[in-house]
Amino acid sequence: MKKIFYLLTLVSFTLASCSDEGPPGPPGEPGVNIVGQTFEFENVDFNYDGDFNLYSYFITIPAEIEVLPSDAILVYRREILDGAETWSLIPQNFFLDEGIIQYVYNHTDADIELIIDGNFDLSTLSTAWTDDQFFRFIVIPSDFALDTGVDVSDMNAVLSELEN
Repeated sequence: MKKIFYLLTLVSFTLASCSDEGPPGPPGEPGVNIVGQTFEFENVDFNYDGDFNLYSYFITIPAEIEVLPSDAILVYRREILDGAETWSLIPQNFFLDEGIIQYVYNHTDADIELIIDGNFDLSTLSTAWTDDQFFRFIVIPSDFALDTGVDVSDMNAVLSELEN
């Protein structure tokens, strides 16, 4: 009976000491687990509001894009310069003969409001600034910029970091 007891004790001890984890390794750099999402809106035609002298356009965030209240949304406006597609992070200012306009935005976790504000009568603003505009939106967790140190003014750098 003692032999069986010792045998069971030995087997129990052997099985209990087996582990898939092994000894801990040296500490490494903390990883970043980012799931970024991107969507675009083409042919945005702003609507003029004479009461506030600004243009605005509301965008409902597509249902397949998950945005948490703590997430940040970066907005980039496309311009074609010398035949090349360029993207600029907004807010973005333009100094025109009539005065200054600025593309700005605000957002919730359900929608985004794009705004063109200015320091002159915007009802005279050329449709080149208000019609057929193209915007790209990047939804990122709120700690993304702090964790990665990415330059958010560079859309390609943001997208590259999100892909890693």
